[in-house]
Amino acid sequence: MPTVKFEEALARLEAIVAELERGELPLEDSMRIFEEGIKLSKVCLKMLEEAERKVEILVKDKDGQKRARTFDLEEVPEAGPDDRDVDG
Repeated sequence: MPTVKFEEALARLEAIVAELERGELPLEDSMRIFEEGIKLSKVCLKMLEEAERKVEILVKDKDGQKRARTFDLEEVPEAGPDDRDVDG
């Protein structure tokens, strides 16, 4: 499968699901697009896993040392008007 953007792969996958749910395709065509959907779902999963690995932030531990850790949205405080400095 050629390189495709995540959004394009997801949109095609959604179209395949909708088409299969309609149930109007012959079995052979249903199987063909089902296989395409499986491949697309694997591509999307791989892209999401790669993005997850990239989404790491540097944080200071209690000793003031920087360490990398996985980003956790639940740990991010809501930004106020004075929280504009992203360089730390």
